Amino acid sequence: MQLDQIIEQSKAMGYGEIYIKMEPSVGLQAFVVIHNTKRGPALGGCRFIEYASCADALTDALRLGRGMSLKAAMANLNYGGGKAVLMRPAQPFDRVALFAEFGKFVNELGGRYITALDSGSELTDLDVVAQQTAYVSGTSADQSDPSPHTVRGVYRSMEAAIKFQFNKTSFKGMHIAIQGMGHVGHDLAQRLHQQGATLTIADKNQALAMRYAEDLNARVVAPEAINEVVCDVFAPCALGGILNKKTIPLLKTSVVVGAANNQLDEPKADADLLMQRGILYAPDFVANAGGLIFATMDYEHKPIEKADEKIDEIYDTMMAIFSEAKSQQCSTEMIAEKIAEERLR
Repeated sequence: MQLDQIIEQSKAMGYGEIYIKMEPSVGLQAFVVIHNTKRGPALGGCRFIEYASCADALTDALRLGRGMSLKAAMANLNYGGGKAVLMRPAQPFDRVALFAEFGKFVNELGGRYITALDSGSELTDLDVVAQQTAYVSGTSADQSDPSPHTVRGVYRSMEAAIKFQFNKTSFKGMHIAIQGMGHVGHDLAQRLHQQGATLTIADKNQALAMRYAEDLNARVVAPEAINEVVCDVFAPCALGGILNKKTIPLLKTSVVVGAANNQLDEPKADADLLMQRGILYAPDFVANAGGLIFATMDYEHKPIEKADEKIDEIYDTMMAIFSEAKSQQCSTEMIAEKIAEERLR
């Protein structure tokens, strides 16, 4: 990706600020993107995974950062959106030294960006970051894992979706297909299993999926087959871009509600395609906002009960989006983005 392309892409998304930090001695290659701070400082997780190129890492950061702005706005939080993406080194590295340098990087931004947990990072990593800066939400000392709270928000979104689409208030006997058995996907599966749902699961780590399947009484399918499972609800809980012009025509579901960020590869076109197929889509930046809500409450040292109360409001927000989309005969994604953009302005 050329510099001109990056700038044009950033402008089209409404950015903001882009910061780059490199420290070859510890293998640090990091991007921090700040999308919008009109509602408050940008808060977003620190992603630490392997990327094929710097361009891929920055593109991921840009999409995620904008998503955080939309997420915060839809949850009516006094925070903006941002994201950190650290490229995981291919060669052996000192993890503590790397995250210490990242902490210094965050501190240099003077509070415009607050970091938190994300894919590939651990609470122990944030402990290291917290030794270098106060601008961090979540450490192992207070066990501030946002995953259970993300699950709560996705579950409440799914409750709204089955009420709206099927007029059901129980998951008993419903078939849910879940893509991704990470912390969130597995916890969501457990909760649905306890409520009597029939589950089909998939993960790129087939052994992991098989291990979980017994406790969940679930069927396991290959990752590339999960989006073709005949089910009531499809729950994408892995990485983004799963819903696109190739996969949407293959879906055999009536509802899509998941925890993954950026589920729509091309938001407008893919949301329209889902609507045309009669599939109810729960916009991901609304459904998975529970983790962000918890992170803001944790950063402000508010009791967990306040976070849970706020997360439960996602049900009503989702129902309002579904109703408005039906009334206007447009996609749920368009309605949610319109509301969020108005709040950001």
